[in-house]
Amino acid sequence: MRRTEADAQRGEKSDTAQLLGRIGMACYGVVHLIIAYLALQVAFGDSEQADQKGALQQVGSTAFGQVLLWVLAIGLVLFGLWQFMMAATGYEWVSGGQRTRKRIGAAARGVVVIALGFTAFRIATGSGGGGSSNQTQQEFTAKLLQLPAGPALVVVAAACILGVAIAAGVKGAKKKFLEDLDTHELPGKTQHWIGGVGRVGYLAKGAVLGIVAVLVAIAGFQADPKKAGGLDAALKTLAAQPFGTVLLIVVALGLAAFGAYCFGAAWAHKR
Repeated sequence: MRRTEADAQRGEKSDTAQLLGRIGMACYGVVHLIIAYLALQVAFGDSEQADQKGALQQVGSTAFGQVLLWVLAIGLVLFGLWQFMMAATGYEWVSGGQRTRKRIGAAARGVVVIALGFTAFRIATGSGGGGSSNQTQQEFTAKLLQLPAGPALVVVAAACILGVAIAAGVKGAKKKFLEDLDTHELPGKTQHWIGGVGRVGYLAKGAVLGIVAVLVAIAGFQADPKKAGGLDAALKTLAAQPFGTVLLIVVALGLAAFGAYCFGAAWAHKR
């Protein structure tokens, strides 16, 4: 096979991977929209589990939802695989340490999203799907606490989560996510829209992750894994504060904004 033909075939495969990954990113956006809905239910005392698994269970609660759940499961796995591809060869439009950071972030995101995809598969097939984000976080914290210098390791883990939270907040505040989008291909109003929802969405995710970091840090300082918690605990902790209902509604709208941003980013993300 001549070189030009081989290059063309690789290009077609890359285009196919990009398309499937972008569809998966849209599925990731759907999950965040449902989490935002569950967060609103928490605000008004009507939800028991407001995290990724709770969102997937909400989807699968009807006959049509079961079909949608399979679509989401496949899409999330595809999105995760696309992130691995970006971690290996992507972000050529930035240089040096920034590219390395973006690739590491893509790899970590790929792991999280593929795990979420397999959770969706397990729920769709009726085989469970693991515990809530709170249970998962508490089990992980308990294992860390059993290690030598366990409490210190938990505090370090909390610091890492806090670092991710700050990075998300900075990314939103400075609109650094626009670096990864071909915004010039979008209509003017759409450019403004995607910048707005992306900023709000990343700030909301940063706020929620910040609360998760605080909960994990408390678990480390008190050597009590039950103090740790994931997304569900973070939202319920927020709801328990003064003016918590209002704050949680704001965060829910922010998570919905991130879901909407995922749709725009799926369309305009650079190769």
